Amino acid sequence: MNFIKRTFALVLAAVICLGVFAGCSNPDKSGSDKSIVIWTSGEDYKNQYYLEELEKKFPDYDFTLEYMNSSTIAAKVMEEGENCSCDIILSEEYGYLYKCEEYLAELKDFDFSLFLDDIVPANHKFTPEVKNGGCVILNPKVLESKGVEKPQSYEDLLDPKYEGLISMPSPTSSGTGYMFLRQLTNEWGEEEAFKYFEDFSKNVLQYTSSGSGPVNALVQGEAGIGLGMISQAVNEIKEGVDLEIVFFEEGAPYSMYGNAVLASSADRECVMEVFNYLATDLCKGDNERYFPDQIFKDYIPDVEGFPKDVDYGNMSNDTLDEKDRLLAKWTFS
Repeated sequence: MNFIKRTFALVLAAVICLGVFAGCSNPDKSGSDKSIVIWTSGEDYKNQYYLEELEKKFPDYDFTLEYMNSSTIAAKVMEEGENCSCDIILSEEYGYLYKCEEYLAELKDFDFSLFLDDIVPANHKFTPEVKNGGCVILNPKVLESKGVEKPQSYEDLLDPKYEGLISMPSPTSSGTGYMFLRQLTNEWGEEEAFKYFEDFSKNVLQYTSSGSGPVNALVQGEAGIGLGMISQAVNEIKEGVDLEIVFFEEGAPYSMYGNAVLASSADRECVMEVFNYLATDLCKGDNERYFPDQIFKDYIPDVEGFPKDVDYGNMSNDTLDEKDRLLAKWTFS
């Protein structure tokens, strides 16, 4: 593995370099070189996996993998437009991909039938990569120490006996937090959902800034109930932490992330070659290793401890405009 070619950049405040390499500048995207720029909002361990596998498969290509949050990726694509310096977008929220879709290539030759029909975008301008499912997670020892039973419904979480025992990500700073708000708004109606969270907030120990915050609070014994990600809870359980995953009758909320090619790079053979491998083989590897919610029709990851036959909830109308509108009303964190 040629680690000299490997670069991670955090575009916002600091640049984290794992290496410096030559040949990665691609000013005109003419296809005359083998340099490929990828922007991603994925986690470090996922980025490491993708980059290592890409370098194994394409040792003669030069890859630059730059990390940014989802909103920054979309903003930069729209700012740079047809002259975007990026070739491939990895692990970007669907809402933001739709926002900048005019600058994305239509993937006419890609086989979208590989994926579950309900997660394939109608415009065929990006491919599914991650279905990030949510759940309610319990620390049985904490609940037992407080003398309270395990909750059986969202309604149960309003009981004053759970005051100070619940942790949830803030919808204003976390996509994980927002997916719970989105789902319950769909299930119950907006007025009822916001009334619920008004009452629910009285029992919340803290609204965390990140989606991983509630599970961390559960692991540390600071909370007994957390609203978080299935995959993270499973990883902690596999490490020996005594946690329990439960689903209420509304089912599991989820958010979708995808991969895309910039329209300005679609005529570069090396870019499309890399994208097709990334969006199929590497996506399946990611599905197996990190986010095992099913996305492929013919492949269900068999991951120890991951719940089988998850009943996913109603996540319709999950657009950026609707997200902005709902978050403008959120005053609880």
